[in-house]
Amino acid sequence: MRIGLLTEGGYPYATGEARLWCDRLVRGLPQHEFELYALSRSAEQERARIPLPEHVTHVRTAPLWTPADDGRTYSRRERRRFADCFKELVHGICTGAPDPFAAGLYGLAGLAREQGGLYAALRSESAVRALEAACRAPGASRTVQAAHVADLLEFVDELERMLRPLSLGWYEEDARGEGLGAVDVCHATAGGVAALPGLLAKRFFGVPLLVTEYGVQLRAHYLSHLGVGRGEEPRPAVRALLAAFHLRLASEIYARADFLTPGNAHARRWQERCGATRDRLRTVYPGMEADRFATVGESADRGDPDALVWVGRVEPAKDLIALLHAFAEVRRAEPRARLRIFATAVDPGYLVDCRSLAAQLFPDEAADSVTVGENPVAFEEIGGPEAPSAAEAYGAGRVVVLSSVIEGFPITLAEAMLCGRATVSTDVGAVCEVIGGTGLVVPPRNPRALAEACLTLLGDAERAERLGAAARARALELFTVEQNVAAFQEIYLRLLAKGSQRPDGGGIPFARPPEARVPGHWTSPTWAKPAPDPTSEAAV
Repeated sequence: MRIGLLTEGGYPYATGEARLWCDRLVRGLPQHEFELYALSRSAEQERARIPLPEHVTHVRTAPLWTPADDGRTYSRRERRRFADCFKELVHGICTGAPDPFAAGLYGLAGLAREQGGLYAALRSESAVRALEAACRAPGASRTVQAAHVADLLEFVDELERMLRPLSLGWYEEDARGEGLGAVDVCHATAGGVAALPGLLAKRFFGVPLLVTEYGVQLRAHYLSHLGVGRGEEPRPAVRALLAAFHLRLASEIYARADFLTPGNAHARRWQERCGATRDRLRTVYPGMEADRFATVGESADRGDPDALVWVGRVEPAKDLIALLHAFAEVRRAEPRARLRIFATAVDPGYLVDCRSLAAQLFPDEAADSVTVGENPVAFEEIGGPEAPSAAEAYGAGRVVVLSSVIEGFPITLAEAMLCGRATVSTDVGAVCEVIGGTGLVVPPRNPRALAEACLTLLGDAERAERLGAAARARALELFTVEQNVAAFQEIYLRLLAKGSQRPDGGGIPFARPPEARVPGHWTSPTWAKPAPDPTSEAAV
């Protein structure tokens, strides 16, 4: 089977969990051919490509970070066609009407497919004027109606970048048999812009579309453009227009995809609210390499009985400020307690704030007048001498803490469970779904509740050990690579067996045999022709 894997800012370039789960999936299904279609976000990212297995037949990359001017200008007829399609698109964006948005989107895609790129047209004065008219039309929100020229120009610039997949040459099958139009299944590894090529492959060629979201792109957009975790305040009109575009695009993807695999119930609820139907939804949890955590998880050593461990990216969404205030209460009740913060990545400004607060709350302490004092809060890095691996970081203490105010699927929490550690977490995102009763959960932004839960487990070693054992058993059942790969293998076969809407294959699985793609004289289309009648003159 040929799988067209669609990514944005991830595999095979970016580091982190977004890349790892794709790599595990591809390597776990060597019986299939994978073709990668990646939208990259920076030049640095493209230079960090990872080695790929042999059954990845080719990789195509399209940058979203550079201008995409192909020098193409449209004739008067083409400009009229563009204007009609663009007016429908922006009308759907500004008023929230799904039908004009879809008609405009596919109309622009058809124009780009026939006549070339949309770069110049999308940045033209006529496009800005059409957007301005749509913003002033009845049904548009007050925020959108108040858009100024600077807002319109900024949004058109963003829109051109987000619609760049419409102009890519990824769809038509080339001489080597490559192209999204020739694959058996398109698998978008995220929603939003990443799924747009799959949406067009389904529209033009009837290729089944599978969309996986471990973090809902629409939700991530809302948070980023609200300035959460960045201290930024976007222009209100631009923010409203971008939010409307992403909502309409998400709704169209959820309505047209053949199958959707949210990574947790939290993501599933977002998809259902945006129009996905339950018969096309199946929750597939991320797969993690349990072997990496087996040594710590199966060890009789439960770590430092007085240590709390936190692992993750040091950034505002993780709310380390609340954790430090909670630890101050823990120290008042349990003077021997320590907090070890292991960073996988950092927001430098936020790290400085956290270090400063820790220094104020916990002055360096010493046992006597000749001993060097030390702070009970330690800021460390994964890969350092104290924690060469993530497993050893989780194993450094009896209790692992998650203090986030924003979370999708909490990867660090699942890793702590694989290490057999008792956990204390805030009730955000998919935390309760992941924990499933094997840890303590408290409200976010509540340092007192967080402190009380930590003290409960620090003071009851037997309970902490029971919770850790139950957590490891749950993680081994639900969050391994094996269960993830098996689920997608089943879904791929299900989509193939269902059949597509291809005009050439009639929806019959394997209507076009694999040997048709072998280079050389084997590419002759004689396989598709009936054998000659032996009684005919041509046969004689």
